[in-house]
Amino acid sequence: MQWWNSLVARALPAVPRFIVGKVAKRYVAGSRLADAVACIEQLNREGAMATLDLLGEAVHEPQRATEAAEIYLRILDTIAERGLDANVSVKPTQLGLLIDEDLCRDNIARVVERAAALGNFVRIDMEDRTTTDATLRIYRQLHRRYGDGCHGHVGVVLQAYMRRTLSDVSTLPETLANVRLCKGIYVEPREDAYKGFEVVRHNFVAALDKLLRRGVYAAVATHDEYLVCAALALLDRYQVPRDGYEMQMLLGVDPALRRILIAGGQRLRVYVPYGRDWYPYSLRRLRENPAIAGHVMRAMLRGG
Repeated sequence: MQWWNSLVARALPAVPRFIVGKVAKRYVAGSRLADAVACIEQLNREGAMATLDLLGEAVHEPQRATEAAEIYLRILDTIAERGLDANVSVKPTQLGLLIDEDLCRDNIARVVERAAALGNFVRIDMEDRTTTDATLRIYRQLHRRYGDGCHGHVGVVLQAYMRRTLSDVSTLPETLANVRLCKGIYVEPREDAYKGFEVVRHNFVAALDKLLRRGVYAAVATHDEYLVCAALALLDRYQVPRDGYEMQMLLGVDPALRRILIAGGQRLRVYVPYGRDWYPYSLRRLRENPAIAGHVMRAMLRGG
């Protein structure tokens, strides 16, 4: 059935939008901040932390980028007011990177400054390969300003499927770096990204090993149980305390594994996206899902 899943994945842009929405709703908390807050409250009751993401990317108007930053300020205030165990994740292209790098840095800096004042944290997401250099530059600049404290107030993401990732680890700040390591989901050319399942796994483990040897606070983001086991073995080898790392998973993906890890005493954070711009994110999530064909076909047979 793998060939059938791949065929459906390639055909997703032709699938009616409302069908994609029905199938993808497990991955998105809702369209409103109130929906995301309710989702996070439930996750907190289950023992999970959260990182909140306002959906949206590839903004080309400065006003929209500034508005996105303003929304993140309100999100951080809401997290504090409601006492949620949550931080935020931001996408550089949503905050102006495709317009001007300085604009983007300044917008993210405003969000990080508010987070620091509230004792919270901002994760700068990594997008496609065209944004990697600028994203890492912005992270290094903001880390110098807001990298104090136990694990700092700002972190970044590295993607294990990128060939450059091991080299990028070497460019991270030498103290108090905070990195989410994930496999990566954007479609990239072979010269930039590994394509084989096992080679991506190998690079993930190698990158995590290098991060831990550099004393980085690692957010291990994977649903691959092999990588979960490999990560826990590395963390044990380097005697990293439980408060020196965290596991991360996506909303709607393998909640059974999430419960197992929490029951085993792991600190686990769930990526909780919300907002009206759910379509690009949902397409990426569905393309990644090995059971995608079944989900889409069932939704179509039910008439949405």
